[in-house]
Amino acid sequence: MLQKNLAVKISSRGAHFAIIASKYNARYVDAMLRAAKAELLRAGGRVQTIRVPGAYEIPVVAAKLARAARLAPDGPLAGILCLGVILRGATTHAQHIGEAVSNALVQIQIQHEVPVIHEVLLLENERQAQERCLGRSHNRGTEAAQTALAMSKVMAAL
Repeated sequence: MLQKNLAVKISSRGAHFAIIASKYNARYVDAMLRAAKAELLRAGGRVQTIRVPGAYEIPVVAAKLARAARLAPDGPLAGILCLGVILRGATTHAQHIGEAVSNALVQIQIQHEVPVIHEVLLLENERQAQERCLGRSHNRGTEAAQTALAMSKVMAAL
């Protein structure tokens, strides 16, 4: 069951976040991107956006950003948000893409010790995409930003 987005009051003045967003299934990803950026900016964060062709291309950009995270010219990277939508089709292709992306993102996060927020959604159909990406009360972009904000605080405290 979907839970409503809660208003989270986390301040992140000046923290630098990167969002990697797929261009594929743009209607849904763009809505998540807008919501994520708005939430991060509301909290006082700085946001860099990188667009990639599809979900499969997200991990290589995340890895490059994570490697350079500590050396970034505008300050260390507080988190990387990965946004994409994969819709199942008649073959197992979507499952393979989803698993590959998930496995890669967790490895990047662990190896580089930078929070990598995984919102590359593997969904059954467009109805699920609409519910999770287009609504204000259930937008996964907002959830991704809130998670990134919370993790930036956790990591800073360690």
